[in-house]
Amino acid sequence: MIFASAMQVDRAVLFSSAITVAAFLPLFTMQGVEGQIFGPMARTYAYALTGALIATFSITPVLSSLLIPKVVQEKETIIVRAIRKVYTPVLDWALLRRKTTVAIGLGFILFACILLPRIGTEFLPALEEGNLWIRATMPTTISLEAGMDKVNRMRAILNSHPEVITVVSQHGRPDDGSDAAGFYNAELFVPLKPFDEWPHGYTKEMLVDALQKQFADEFPGIEFNFSQYIQDNVEEGLSGVKGANSVKIIGPDLNVLEKLANQVLHEMNQVKGVEDLGVFRVLGQPNLNITVDRAKAARYGLNTGDVNAVVQAAAGGTQATTVLEDDRQFSLVVRLAPKYRGDLDSIRRIKVGYVTTSGSTAYIPLSELASITLDTGASYIYHEKNERFIPVKFSVRGRDLGGTVAEAQARIKENVALPSGYHIEWAGEFEELEQAKGRMAVVLPITLGVILLLLFTLFNSVRDSLLALAAIPFSIAGGIVALYVSGLDLSVSAGIGFVSLFGVSVMNGILVITYFNHLIVDGMDVVEAMRTAAAQRMRPMLMTALSACIGLLPAAFSTGIGSQVQRPLATVVVGGMLLGPIMLLVVAPALQVIVLRWSMSRRKPVPTHRYADEDI
Repeated sequence: MIFASAMQVDRAVLFSSAITVAAFLPLFTMQGVEGQIFGPMARTYAYALTGALIATFSITPVLSSLLIPKVVQEKETIIVRAIRKVYTPVLDWALLRRKTTVAIGLGFILFACILLPRIGTEFLPALEEGNLWIRATMPTTISLEAGMDKVNRMRAILNSHPEVITVVSQHGRPDDGSDAAGFYNAELFVPLKPFDEWPHGYTKEMLVDALQKQFADEFPGIEFNFSQYIQDNVEEGLSGVKGANSVKIIGPDLNVLEKLANQVLHEMNQVKGVEDLGVFRVLGQPNLNITVDRAKAARYGLNTGDVNAVVQAAAGGTQATTVLEDDRQFSLVVRLAPKYRGDLDSIRRIKVGYVTTSGSTAYIPLSELASITLDTGASYIYHEKNERFIPVKFSVRGRDLGGTVAEAQARIKENVALPSGYHIEWAGEFEELEQAKGRMAVVLPITLGVILLLLFTLFNSVRDSLLALAAIPFSIAGGIVALYVSGLDLSVSAGIGFVSLFGVSVMNGILVITYFNHLIVDGMDVVEAMRTAAAQRMRPMLMTALSACIGLLPAAFSTGIGSQVQRPLATVVVGGMLLGPIMLLVVAPALQVIVLRWSMSRRKPVPTHRYADEDI
């Protein structure tokens, strides 16, 4: 009996496992951050299924022969009997009113399609780390000494909140020069107390709002960016700038770029959900411009190199000699004292020597040989792909990323006119989201094709293969409803949840159709065979669904640190495994009977003794 039972389900088990692994094909194509996070999950799932499959065909039958007693009585639990008491009349009603039942199922799928546009989109949920990483961007021309009192005041404000454990600040750039930030940059690491020690009802979002208001009141002109320690490093790697997202305005002229950045900043400031908005200014550095007049210099027998050498020696310094001290040597640099080079008039009075016609040396002020002005120049020049750009950073809070950026793009397209040779790119989380969606758009059809090919190999029937795939829309619709009810956005994490539903949903379809085909071979009527198959496979299908639900239910409702990434995945699987099998157990049998009868009606009449064989 064990041998016969194993031979009866061997193909179904093998192909169900293969289809489940094939359903995870999109996970193996992930790149970047999402690939690092979910790649191990996909590999572990594939390895676990492979090991389980080997055990199913080798160890399980042997253990069954040793542990199962000779006399076996199958008794259903009180829970299964209660479910069957409800399910049997519902199934009879569905098979009797097949078109109505299918219409209800299509209505459920249509309802999910209506809900889908109302669900926001994001790249990955923000992983709660239990800390704050605050970046303060002061005016680019500020000195280190001038910014110290501002940083100390920021630390005092942060320490005044009881939720804060301590504050560690970094002002300027690191000693090793690995970060190109200037003295205008200050970063504050703020570890927070556990949330259960906070006042009841007070959230991290409320704390950030309160800090933003305090900082805005006390530090006008300073831009702040609120993030987390790990999140900030990831976001900077994604966007290329110090911010979660950025709009990169690309073009050749820095003045035009600055003007366009101000226009983009104005438009994005009107978009709800955009926070931490700021422009990484490229202009604002005071420049002393000394332009030598070649004609005037030539009258005194000088060239531009002579004048530049004097300016270099007077203002910047030049090496006069080398000082030897034991086995060490040092360059001795000389330049004018600060009182002779400390302002614009002093620079104009710098004496430049020249040789007169009589052979003697005379001196003339630098202002007679060159125009000397104090202008505003570039403090930073951002390059990417050999092109200049200016970034506008922003974060999104209180709203989904996709909807926020879509509104911002529409406003910028309508109100910001880009000159010829200038264009805009969106970097950061939104860029990664678009790339992930593009990969999914290519990989998902391939995955469905592979699943359909495996189903055809199993059933040798296009009709049965498509009927097995019919379970997928119901599970996906259940996941969409679960996302909407829980208020979560559609992200890469939720997308992985939908992908994981593919294999389990198709496996449920295989269970019903395989058993149905066996009953048809035995000569049973189509409707009666479907009724029997659905009733007999109800228990394993619900067991499969409930196993997934129970296993992921804690993750779907967890709120602790680190739960944000796994919640969308767990919510989708729980919703799909709860609502999907219910619709599959009720609607799919009615749909399959309609399709089977339609398919049989199109065949030519054949002898009865051959009919069942051909139907297989």
